[in-house]
Amino acid sequence: MTTQTTAPETPRKVDTGKHAGLIGIPPQLARALATGGGALTVVSTFLAWTWTAEFPGDLTVYGYPGGLQVLVLIGGALTALFGLASYGVKGLRWLTPAGADSPLKLSALGAFATAWYTILAISFQLGGLINLEPGGWVVAIATLAAVLGALALPFDWPASEPGDPEDTALEQIGQQLRHLGAVLKATFASGTAAPARKLPAYAEILLIVAALALGLTVFTYGIGTEYDELFVGFLITAGFGFAAAAKAGLVGRVSALTAKHRNVTLIGAFVAAAAFPFTQSDDQYATIGVYILIFATVALGLNIVVGLAGLLDLGYVAFLGVGAYTAAMVSGSPSSPFDIQLPFWASALLGAAVAMVFGVIIGAPTLRLRGDYLAIVTLGFGEIFRIAVLNMDGTSGPDITNGSNGISSIPNLNILGFDFGEEHTIAGFTIARFANYFLLMLLITLVVVIVFRRSSDSRIGRAWVAIREDETAALAMGINGFRVKLIAFALGAALAGLAGTVQAHVTYTVTPEQYQFAHVVPPNSAFLLAAVVLGGMGTISGPLVGAALLYLIPAKLQFLGDFQLFAFGLALVLLMRFRPEGLIPNRRRRLEFHEDTEAPTVLSKAGA
Repeated sequence: MTTQTTAPETPRKVDTGKHAGLIGIPPQLARALATGGGALTVVSTFLAWTWTAEFPGDLTVYGYPGGLQVLVLIGGALTALFGLASYGVKGLRWLTPAGADSPLKLSALGAFATAWYTILAISFQLGGLINLEPGGWVVAIATLAAVLGALALPFDWPASEPGDPEDTALEQIGQQLRHLGAVLKATFASGTAAPARKLPAYAEILLIVAALALGLTVFTYGIGTEYDELFVGFLITAGFGFAAAAKAGLVGRVSALTAKHRNVTLIGAFVAAAAFPFTQSDDQYATIGVYILIFATVALGLNIVVGLAGLLDLGYVAFLGVGAYTAAMVSGSPSSPFDIQLPFWASALLGAAVAMVFGVIIGAPTLRLRGDYLAIVTLGFGEIFRIAVLNMDGTSGPDITNGSNGISSIPNLNILGFDFGEEHTIAGFTIARFANYFLLMLLITLVVVIVFRRSSDSRIGRAWVAIREDETAALAMGINGFRVKLIAFALGAALAGLAGTVQAHVTYTVTPEQYQFAHVVPPNSAFLLAAVVLGGMGTISGPLVGAALLYLIPAKLQFLGDFQLFAFGLALVLLMRFRPEGLIPNRRRRLEFHEDTEAPTVLSKAGA
């Protein structure tokens, strides 16, 4: 009998997911380079970067950072802190509950982008690199060293499928590009924090207060940027800083604390927002603040329709117009066809009620449609509203809305003797017209937040979510889909109408072009929908943050001219590519987009 001898199989190499960085530097040396580069970046901000004060921000001072130097200082400090945390320095481990390498990469990239943007801006505006002082060269080298060291750290790459030797070279290149895209998405996705040590209740509340104070500081700084270069640098630093904090697990920790102490968070957020007008010396930035609140409140109402019920409404801004026109007609304006002036509480309720009636009238015959068909019908309603108020000028139709001239000279509100058009001194602080309306709109926002919260936690709210996830299954379980969707449509319309009553008095005039689908100045239906998706559907804070960004960024990017919308659209595309669940998503949507990173944690908790 012959014995056949078989060659031993070659052991397969198992991909553990750990790969070397993009640059062939030993990890320990790379970590030291990134940390040292971050520390040197901080030092460089105390040196002069240019010799002339013609560049905005006065970067000629030694020993005192100013302008864009402050933002680079923040980026360098974060890089150094995350670098030290990656070494396991005692006292800094709490900074990176989900790991320090990815936050270190993102913070180093942020400092590098802000610093080199500043250097290029100096060179272009002043006429070449010759205008740089030693501090400018130091920060260029320091941030470059930090980013090279960070990129040299090992990546947690997703395991790639083995290539087929019969594939063409073009197909193999495509596989590598898809793999690289997965790497970038994993880098920018939210980090999963390790289980936190249980803290006393007072400590958790103090952390929430600190987070709210930080949010108010960032918001105030972003609104108060005095020149274009500073705002662009702010966007870069804030974007990479938020991504680093999310990847480190800090955002997840804070979100868990705010969910645990919801009432404290709601009160604290309201107090922090109410403090904003008192941080301003004039009405310049309070003006932006009140418009952001109007935009955010309407976006939160749309979040009921889109985020909870899953109904794609492309004509939602028309309900804002219904509320605004209703309030304008009963405001005592000389342009109004009705010689009547109701108190604000009556006009606000009337505007919300009329908008709700329009919501029922439009929703009743159309909500049996789904998906794209419903979107087209709602888009048509928005255009019908605009054309209808345009034609009610006494020539093409009845004389009700004054056509394209709109209703003008809307008087300022006067509630219990408090004239919103005059300056008032409160606790030694003087607040002017827009600050007064900011505080009023903040109260309206609080009402909308409470309505949204109560509705989402109620039985009808759970029915909305069921309809959004699978309408057929929800109907099979006994949910009256048409009635549930109609309630969502009517409630969302009423909240938009409520916000519109304040908008009419803030803008003095309501005209048809303010309520187009894609008007240049938000709020409009396109920007409202983008705010909900960008911020995070189905959440309270998501649309508020998304609306603030979508209003603030176009208002500050006017210097780009014709390229403004291009840059804005490119930023949205990148954000949706690397964070499709939104800036502040709920846990369900985070699991939908990041099952590989989140699901094991959830399963382990369930098993425990």
